[in-house]
Amino acid sequence: MGASFETHHMLFLLWFFAATFSLNFFKVESNSNVSCIEKDKQALLSFKQGLVDSGNVLSSWSDHEDCCRWHGVRCDSNTSQVTELHLSCPMDGDGDFNYKKTLGGVISHSLLELEHLNYLDLSWNEFNCTGIPSFLGSMGSMRHLDLHDSGFCGVIPYQLGNLSSLHYLNLGHNFLHADNLHWMSSLSAIQYLDLSSADLHREVDWLQIMSKFPSLSELDLNGCQLDSLNPSLGFVNFTSLRVLFLSGNHFNHEIPNWFSNLSTSLLGLGLAENSLIGGIPSSILHFQKLEYLDLGENSLRGKIPDSLGQLKHLKSLSLGGNPLSGPIPSSIGNLSELQFLFLDSSKLNGTVPKSLGLLSNLFSLSIAMNTFTGSLDEAHFTKLSKLKYLEISYTPLFFNVNSNWVPPFQLEYVSTSSCNIGPNFPTWLHTQTSLQFLLLPLSGISDKAPSWFWDWISNISTVDLSNNHIEGDVPDILLNSTILNLRSNHFKGRLPRLSANVEVLDMANNSIFGSLSTFLCQKMNKKNKLKVLDVSNNFLCGELSNCWRYWQSLMHLNLGSNNLSGRIPYSLGSLVELESLSLQNNSIYGDIPSSLKRCSKLGLINIGDNHFLRTIPLWITKMTKLIVLRLRSSGFKGNIPLNICQISSLRILDLANNSLSGPIPSCLKNMSAMVMPDYQGIYFDSLEYMFDYGSYLENLMLVPKGHELQYEDNLKYVRIIDLSSNNLSGSIPVEISVLSELRFLNLSRNYLMGSIPENIGILQKLESIDLSWNLLSGEIPPSMSNLTFLNYLDLSYNNFSSRIPSSTQLQSFDVVRYIGNPQLCGDPLPKCCTPRIGKSCNRTSIGKTKEDSASSSFYMGMGVGFAIGFWGVCGGLFFKRTWRHAYFKFVNDTKNWFYVTTILKVKWLLEKR
Repeated sequence: MGASFETHHMLFLLWFFAATFSLNFFKVESNSNVSCIEKDKQALLSFKQGLVDSGNVLSSWSDHEDCCRWHGVRCDSNTSQVTELHLSCPMDGDGDFNYKKTLGGVISHSLLELEHLNYLDLSWNEFNCTGIPSFLGSMGSMRHLDLHDSGFCGVIPYQLGNLSSLHYLNLGHNFLHADNLHWMSSLSAIQYLDLSSADLHREVDWLQIMSKFPSLSELDLNGCQLDSLNPSLGFVNFTSLRVLFLSGNHFNHEIPNWFSNLSTSLLGLGLAENSLIGGIPSSILHFQKLEYLDLGENSLRGKIPDSLGQLKHLKSLSLGGNPLSGPIPSSIGNLSELQFLFLDSSKLNGTVPKSLGLLSNLFSLSIAMNTFTGSLDEAHFTKLSKLKYLEISYTPLFFNVNSNWVPPFQLEYVSTSSCNIGPNFPTWLHTQTSLQFLLLPLSGISDKAPSWFWDWISNISTVDLSNNHIEGDVPDILLNSTILNLRSNHFKGRLPRLSANVEVLDMANNSIFGSLSTFLCQKMNKKNKLKVLDVSNNFLCGELSNCWRYWQSLMHLNLGSNNLSGRIPYSLGSLVELESLSLQNNSIYGDIPSSLKRCSKLGLINIGDNHFLRTIPLWITKMTKLIVLRLRSSGFKGNIPLNICQISSLRILDLANNSLSGPIPSCLKNMSAMVMPDYQGIYFDSLEYMFDYGSYLENLMLVPKGHELQYEDNLKYVRIIDLSSNNLSGSIPVEISVLSELRFLNLSRNYLMGSIPENIGILQKLESIDLSWNLLSGEIPPSMSNLTFLNYLDLSYNNFSSRIPSSTQLQSFDVVRYIGNPQLCGDPLPKCCTPRIGKSCNRTSIGKTKEDSASSSFYMGMGVGFAIGFWGVCGGLFFKRTWRHAYFKFVNDTKNWFYVTTILKVKWLLEKR
């Protein structure tokens, strides 16, 4: 899988802030030569009392210590007055914010006692949706106020407009809104302003307000729900601006001409995700000092201008996610400072220019998801010695390099999914000793894994070589990769040993054999962190073993389609983190152990196609997070448990091809997941395991429309009830009409009686209904004509009667979908219904098809036409002498002409021979 746009954007920001526009934050070491004023100390202690400090960030704030030596407190070296508070969430050793040490609670009015406080940083904390205190607007000395990413909610206090000395204001990434921004007009000294993610859509004059700040250097209004850039404005006075971020808004128009008024010293411009239209304007090419340009994820069309190569200082360029066409201009090779280049997810075509190989500072390159043609050869990488990130997935490109090629780079990330880097295994990969992410699925490799392969991948964190044709034996080696996806290849041998680093092992659809117990019970495997194990569709044999206590981290387990036998061991219930269990298509028998009810997180149970020959256990009905229950073709008997309706989260219920009897439970309406549409934030953890640059997806074989289909990416959208091929009796519960989100319903091959529920037409999202081979009777409900999404219907072999309701859908199905109902009539059946009073039957005779009737009409019309034509001509000749003479004269003249032009010419040709 390719890296997402969010990943690209994060890389941009890391570079932007770390390498180009980083702020010179004040150091936070203690002042050693001053002692704080008692008034300030007491004010700070009162401030501390209002805060929640679960991580003991303020442990040094003690009445017995000098407050100028407290954590985050800075004092003036001359007056000893507190001037600065640096209370941003601290970072851990890896450079990430340590959210265990965030502050929260209430910001006390006692801060007003700090009369000389000019710097306040409370960023990266968590104030649990409290409002920004309006009294901060009374702190007249404030020059630097940073509250970003701290969980503040509500309206931005207009009192902040009183801070006329403020140089720096950062309120970004909170949950704020403003009805207007006119209060900002007093911020005459502002140089840095970040209101990103605040809802500002009510302020239509935002652009005029912002452009009046004479010293404004950096402006960030990303994701502020702004509607317009006011393209009608001829001039905008942003003459001091060096950085402008306006990504993630809703402009939906062309980039305005007033952009040419921006300062020629502009360094950064971000306009991504704005629905911008038109082409890339020439005005952007005026910014000769531009270092950061992000126009990604818009609707910009046309070609990339060749003149883009004039921006010699450009370090980051993103044009991806636009329907841009044409080739990459060769002038791109002039951007010698370029470090990040994202041209992915567009409609670029042609060959990739070799000038890309001149970008000696390039760190990250993504040209994925385009329609390039031709090859990538060694010349494309000539000077890319600093390249670390290479993304060329989903393009028709193929690699054309020598087998002994040694690249100039050491990659950390490479993705060539759906490219052709085969058929031979690329030997140049062996030179890449810094790789952490190797993503080569569907890369056309049809070769035996080289001898160095297994040792080499053990040093790579994420390996995805799925859906190739790589051959080779799995050696007795210790695998060390965190993510290892070798799915759908030709590997054979026994399952490998795993180190404690491995989290995902997917070797499905290979030729792995041997006993599963040998793998599960190895001493080396007893200390593991494995979360996903998928070895389905292989040749594993033996029983399921009792070593599951060693695999406590497992969340997804798929052992389907092997040769496993025996019973499900009781110890499987020790996998309390398990979210999906797939044991389908084996030879497992006996009871389903009740110990599995301890796996309370189970969202998917697929144990169909086995030999249980038992009743469905009642404990399954208490699995409150169950989304998928597939018990198909496993010999289950007895009634469907009434309590199955308690599984409100159930979306897929497949109990087909068993020996279940009794009625269909009438309480199905309680399955709220089939009643309520999906809501934002719903979790499908049991269907997907996410990791860096990819995910593991569950897949399931279902029979929604009469034949088997495999669902994977779209599994979360399926709602199906399949109870077909059982011994169910009674009627179809009318309550089934409540399941408004149901897509597929199959109740065929049972002994159901009665009629179809009258209100079945309420199920507007139904795509498939199969009620065939039952004992159903009565009329087909007229409401079924409302099922406009219906594309599969089978009502055959029942006792339905009367006319088939008229609708676009119901008449579009083949006759075989209605046969076996002797009393049923109307289109598309050949049987004509009894005509109503004043109406004639539209059939010629019972038993004739529509085509027969049409043929009869055709021949009848042809006979009448012949008679009229014959007597129209011959009758005229018979009764009109002048017509008769003219006709025979015409025939005689035609005969003479034919003789002269044809017979005589043929005779002449024969004589010439």
